[in-house]
Amino acid sequence: MKASDVRKGTVLRVDGAPCRVMDFQHRTPGNLRAFVQVRMRNLKTGNTFDTRLSATDNVDEVRLDTKEFQVMYRDDSGTHVMDAHTYDQFYISDEVAGDVARWLEPEMHFQAELMDGQVVGLQLPAAMEFTIVETAPVMRGATKTASNKPAKLNNGATINVPEFLDTGTRVRVDPRSGEYLERAK
Repeated sequence: MKASDVRKGTVLRVDGAPCRVMDFQHRTPGNLRAFVQVRMRNLKTGNTFDTRLSATDNVDEVRLDTKEFQVMYRDDSGTHVMDAHTYDQFYISDEVAGDVARWLEPEMHFQAELMDGQVVGLQLPAAMEFTIVETAPVMRGATKTASNKPAKLNNGATINVPEFLDTGTRVRVDPRSGEYLERAK
């Protein structure tokens, strides 16, 4: 594929190692040739680096397999999951899961990207429900457009929620960004 076709989330092979595109900018400065400035994360080492590719360069895209997994349980070392179709059990370390590890709950289904039989990325659902276990008391006269306050969820994550929400309220959260969406119905 051409470097100008690179998009966020694409996995490329750079110096023999698979790297995920975290961010990219296509630039055409004045009378110079176009180039693509790319921020990438090495999927094997976890290191992040920037590189510049000529817009006409050919890059090697890595094809990943996608499978559905179910979380069995979490412990101090990571997450134990099961393939939803073959019932094979796998272990995903917190280093591989990265920031999404805190959103994984028992019996939850999610998609995982595999390369050569190893999990290299997780795709969580767009919305998940959690219960607020700790937050400041409700302010009188608080409305939906009022300011936000921090709230601790039952999975241990802390997010910002509107002032009118109280402890014990079920909320919907986007686990990809960690943002409050709405009260659960």
